[in-house]
Amino acid sequence: MKLLNRLHKRLPGDMRRALETAVVAAERRSVGLYLVGGAVRDLLMNAGHVDIDLVVEGDAIALAVAVGKKLRARVVKHPRFGTASLRTGDVRLDFAGARTESYVRPGALPSVQPSDLLEDLARRDFTINAMALRLAGGRPGALIDPHGGWRDVAKRTLRVLHDDSFQDDATRILRAVRYAGRLRFRLHRRTDALLRRDLSFLDTVSGVRVRHELERIAVEERVPEILRRAEHRGVIEATHAALSAGETQRRAVGRLDELSASHRDVALLCILLSDASPAGVEQAMGRLEVTGRQAAILGAFVALRAQEPKLMAAGLRPSEAARLLSPRPVEAIEAFALVAGRRAAEAAHRYLASDRLVRPRLNGDDVQTLGVPQGPQVGSALASLRAARLDGKTHSREDEAALIEQLLGGRTEAAARRG
Repeated sequence: MKLLNRLHKRLPGDMRRALETAVVAAERRSVGLYLVGGAVRDLLMNAGHVDIDLVVEGDAIALAVAVGKKLRARVVKHPRFGTASLRTGDVRLDFAGARTESYVRPGALPSVQPSDLLEDLARRDFTINAMALRLAGGRPGALIDPHGGWRDVAKRTLRVLHDDSFQDDATRILRAVRYAGRLRFRLHRRTDALLRRDLSFLDTVSGVRVRHELERIAVEERVPEILRRAEHRGVIEATHAALSAGETQRRAVGRLDELSASHRDVALLCILLSDASPAGVEQAMGRLEVTGRQAAILGAFVALRAQEPKLMAAGLRPSEAARLLSPRPVEAIEAFALVAGRRAAEAAHRYLASDRLVRPRLNGDDVQTLGVPQGPQVGSALASLRAARLDGKTHSREDEAALIEQLLGGRTEAAARRG
């Protein structure tokens, strides 16, 4: 009961009441209900946050619907997989029927069949994720640990359940270095050897699934350590030859937490591709099946890398830096600032922090009132005013009006010379 009490103490009130409702519903239907996977691991480690993933020895969808009615919650059903998700406010419960899996070939999505809890635990990736806490049916609070997961948690060791694990699903290779880096665990010696042996099986997995694993790494807290472990084992190069995670890249990802979480996925891709040629970036984008948004940002990042010598120039005016940076998406500039040389990075940071927000004090109507003809010349005049303000040459509306008069006078003189 110790783990069960710990679970209840960790959960917010609404989540605890929702889980209690699920337990009561499972008892009434005489079906086994279990907390499984990483949630049990995190309870054993006394970690702060616990995700609620539930396995049902029975009809998971029917149980989720019954609980949803009690809680007046929305339930999304996935009959093909025998799963359902319940949502209400901040509460989320995921129900899955106990199942077994088989792989027709390496990298293929598994074929799924209903089964019991022990078979369900046997299909999982690592022993530390192959434990369950009984919530309903039998003795509540009992720890079910058929593969020695608790022992491996105590030893801070990551171990696969069988020798073909990485061949069945090579995304587990990326998960292995992610979990090891996050939890500060070592890879079991046999698991480490199997991982290195099976690196080539990453090619059997779809690009989308590989990319999703990289995106999960991007929002971890210990990304440099994860990449260090991955690079040491050849995982990054095996993912794609254009990717690299050397010292420069690891230093850059150490600052990923400065970015919005929604920007870190593409920022990590930019960093890992920062030493690649444009052709290499294109090939990696194809292999990882990047989204349209990611492709646009990666393309802008490559263009910024080509402009880096200009942004490194001594005495570069803020307006010149803004001209080079302004056509690019913010996410590309953020990633560029993490890998660029000092001067270029400083220019990018200044642009992101303040210069991109600078506008002239005068607007289009103002400059037309001062004599600028309607049409493209208005845009040119406003661009000149913005550049002057960025470079500290104007400090008031009067200064900008005087600059417009100078520009108009210069154009008049030029026209007179042409005449």
